[in-house]
Amino acid sequence: METAAPADAAALFDLGNSLLERGRAEAAIEAFRRCLLAAPDHPGANYNLGNCLLRVGRLVEAIEAYLGCVRKAPEFGAGYVNLADTLRRLGLLDQARWAAEHGLTLLPEMAEAETCLASVLHDSAQYERAAELYQRALERAPTAGTFTSLGNTLRAMGRVDQALEAHESAIATAPGDAEARFSRALTLLSAGDYGRGFADYEWRWLRSEGGARALGRWWKGEAPAGRTILLHAEQGLGDTLQFIRYAPLVAGLGARVVVEVQPELVRLVGAIPGVAEAVPHGQTLPPFDLHCPLMSLPRVFGTQLGTVPDRVPYLVADPEMMAAWRARLSQDGTMRVGLCWAGAAHADDVGARLIDQRRSIGLAGLRELSGIEGVRFISLQKASEGELSSPVTADWMEEVGDFADTAALVANLDLVISVDTAVAHLAGALGRPVWLLSRYDGCWRWLYGRDDSPWYPSMRIYRQEQPLDWNPVVGRIRRDLMVLAGSAAPADRLRGAAA
Repeated sequence: METAAPADAAALFDLGNSLLERGRAEAAIEAFRRCLLAAPDHPGANYNLGNCLLRVGRLVEAIEAYLGCVRKAPEFGAGYVNLADTLRRLGLLDQARWAAEHGLTLLPEMAEAETCLASVLHDSAQYERAAELYQRALERAPTAGTFTSLGNTLRAMGRVDQALEAHESAIATAPGDAEARFSRALTLLSAGDYGRGFADYEWRWLRSEGGARALGRWWKGEAPAGRTILLHAEQGLGDTLQFIRYAPLVAGLGARVVVEVQPELVRLVGAIPGVAEAVPHGQTLPPFDLHCPLMSLPRVFGTQLGTVPDRVPYLVADPEMMAAWRARLSQDGTMRVGLCWAGAAHADDVGARLIDQRRSIGLAGLRELSGIEGVRFISLQKASEGELSSPVTADWMEEVGDFADTAALVANLDLVISVDTAVAHLAGALGRPVWLLSRYDGCWRWLYGRDDSPWYPSMRIYRQEQPLDWNPVVGRIRRDLMVLAGSAAPADRLRGAAA
C-alpha cells in the first residue's frame, strides 16, 4: 500500500465516503486505510473504516477500527455505539455493555444508543431493563426495528399480549419488513395460534438474501397422488426430528416421499413408514416432481393447536441394535435415566451460540441429582465435557455414530432428562418418557404456561422461573425423580415418568 501525502487525507476521506455510498465497500476500505496512513489521528476515517468492515462481515477488524476511533476521540459517542454493536455480534457481551453504556452517556438523547444498550441487555437475559430502554427509544424514534426488538424482549418475558402489540406496531410501520413478520410468527406460535403463526413463519425466507432453495415447484397442498415429493430439512436436528412426523401424512395422500436430512439422521428417518428414500445433505438429489421444506408442512396441513399430529412413536429404533444395548444395560431393577446437558455450540452463529448458552446447563449443573437411590444415570451427550463425573455413571457415546444408534440406546431407558436439544425431540418421537429443562425465554414450540407438550405426549416440561437460574429447576427434578424411583417396579416407573 502506497503512503499518501498528508494533503491527500481529506481527498481520500471524501473518496472513501463516496465509494461507501455507492456500495463499493472493499474499495472504500482501501481509501480509508490510505487516509489513515496520511492522517493517523483522523477519528472519522477510523469510524467509517469500521462501518465498511462491518458491512462486509469483517467484525474483528471493525472492532480494531472503532477502538482506534474512540482512542483518538474519547468523546465520539457514535464510535462507542458501533463498537458495542459489533462486540455484541461476536458474543462479547461484557465488553459490549461497557461500550454501549459509554455511548449512551455521551449520547443520552440518541435512540440508536438506547437500542444498542437494550440489545446487549436482551442478549444478556436482562429483559426488564432492555424493555425499558426500547420503550424510551420508541418515544424518540418509532421505527419498525425497535418495535420488533421490544416485541422479542416481551415475548422472552412471557408477556404475549404486549409482545403482539409491539409486533403489530412494527408491521403497521413497515408492512413488508420480513423480520417484523417473522418475529410476530414466533410470538403467535408461542401463544398457540398456529394458524396465523405458521402463515407468518413463511416470511423466514425473506429475512436473508439467500432465501429459499431453488428446487423447482413448491408443493402447497394440492393432490400429490402419483408424484414424488421431496421433503427437505432446513434448520437444526431437533427441528428435523420434530417435523419429520409429517412425512407419513404426505405419503398417505398418495405421494412417493423422498426426504433430504442431515447425514446423522438418514438411517433413522429412512425407516419411517411411507419414506421411500432418505438422502443426506450434500448428496445429489434423486428425481422429484414437487418439494416442500419440513417446517412449512404444518401450514400445508392446516395444523392448529388441537390438531397437532401427536401419534407416537413415529420413529422406531432398530430391534437388533436395541437388543445389543439391552444386553449391556443393568437388568437389576435400577431405574435407567439418560442425561443430556448441552446443545450444539454453533461456533459459526453468534445468535445461536448465545441461545445455547442460555439453554445449556452443563454436567456440573446436574450434580444435585447424584445419590438418588435406585437410579443410574447414563450419558446421552456427544462431545462431553471430559472425564466421567457425577451424576453420570456410564458413558458409551463415543460408540454412537448417528441418531439410529442413539435411538437404540434411548429405547432401553426408563427416562430421559434433557435440555432443549435434539435428544429431547428424539426421546419424544420414540414415545419415551422425557423431562425437558426449558430456559426462561423458552422456544416457541413449548408454548407458555404448560408443563406438557402437544407435540410429544410423553414429555414433561420444567421451566426456569428466573433467567439463567437452573437451581430451582434441578431441585424440582430431583424431588420428582426421588418419588418416581420409589415406585414398585420398572413398568410402574415408566407410566409415572410419562404422566
